[in-house]
Amino acid sequence: MEPDLFTAAAEDRQAREPGGSPLAVRMRPRTLDEVVGQGHLLRPGSPLRRLVGEGAGGPAGASSVILWGPPGTGKTTLAYVVSQATEKRFVELSAITAGVKEVRAVIESAKQQSGMYGRDTVLFLDEIHRFSKAQQDTLLPAVENRWVTLIAATTENPYFSVISPLLSRSLLLTLEPLTDEDLRGLLRRALTDERGLGGAVTLAEDAEAHLLRIAGGDARRALTALEAGAGAAMAKGEGSVGLVTLEETVDRAAVKYDRDGDQHYDVASALIKSIRGSDVDAALHYLARMIEAGEDPRFIARRLMISASEDIGLADPTALPTAVAAAQAVALIGFPEAALTLSHATIALALAPKSNAATLAIGAALADVRAGKAGPVPPHLRDGHYKGAAKLGHAQGYVYPHDVPGGIAAQQYAPDAIHGARYYEPTRHGAEARYADVVERVRERLAGD
Repeated sequence: MEPDLFTAAAEDRQAREPGGSPLAVRMRPRTLDEVVGQGHLLRPGSPLRRLVGEGAGGPAGASSVILWGPPGTGKTTLAYVVSQATEKRFVELSAITAGVKEVRAVIESAKQQSGMYGRDTVLFLDEIHRFSKAQQDTLLPAVENRWVTLIAATTENPYFSVISPLLSRSLLLTLEPLTDEDLRGLLRRALTDERGLGGAVTLAEDAEAHLLRIAGGDARRALTALEAGAGAAMAKGEGSVGLVTLEETVDRAAVKYDRDGDQHYDVASALIKSIRGSDVDAALHYLARMIEAGEDPRFIARRLMISASEDIGLADPTALPTAVAAAQAVALIGFPEAALTLSHATIALALAPKSNAATLAIGAALADVRAGKAGPVPPHLRDGHYKGAAKLGHAQGYVYPHDVPGGIAAQQYAPDAIHGARYYEPTRHGAEARYADVVERVRERLAGD
């Protein structure tokens, strides 16, 4: 790490006045052995172990790594531990404040340090997904030539947010949300450790359970909530943080959902799959998460309209009109009232009978067209309204269905290449059972049977 004057002063103050720093900062691990969770990344010989000097070097030295995981799972912590343990020069940048100029300066300095002093550089780049593709391109030569060993952290899916050449030159390490047991151990350590609360308060069992629930696998959130609850308890002269005090202090759990990131797609996918699976309660849960995260209600309504055709279709012909009406209502009223309309539509779709026959039908038809199975339109179906059409045989022999008893004319409609193909195969679910009977009778009539 290469702190400036202000960083050094801040760190000196933290050492003299531990209470001046947030609890989550004070409890930050100092070694890899103190890291909570992520055991799959900390085995002997792992890339992170090698980064701090454990294991082989030289040709088998540590590669650059990309740390991907939800907030509060330890990405910055791991980089901090590496900075404390490694004998290499450590430089930290944040993609929020740094740009190409700063990255190039680090790379040039790293080349000088390597050439003049034989000292390697580790560059920690936080929030790498905030860099544009052009900005990420500036890292490629340094990573490829090992002028720097890159540790990049991101909460976004790197397959969407990190350029492929950089991904291919780095090891992708996925961090998992901390388990309740991981967080429980962390909270209890923070209560007793001198770096933490030093035994100033205890934590009631039901309050601990509430902390675990609202943390959602996020260590930072758990420690921040504990610190707030402990402060409130001590202000009231209480020696224990109870559930009531904690609930008064921590009003609600922050929704773990980034509507600009990959969770935007994950939660939307879970909503649709829950509707498809007819689990109305799960569907309402995911709908609530999207609403609480500030999702655009029009996006939700569009997904519901797609679901109405994709997963319900003619099993309930009212599903699509319900979803369309919901979308129109949402556009007119907006939040917060739009939540009621979206709930209405979600419940209706989740409980409707399901059929993907319409989805399979158009998929099969598209597959044939893309495979070249098209062919000319039968002459009797071609346009016959222009001069000379009759001489070409267009529209000749066409039987007008309304002139035929029953309104179904036994004639060929499909091109020869797919004549006889069956794309729509209705289910016997809900109202589609009626269409199943109809389609069989119609196909028999069209064949002249």
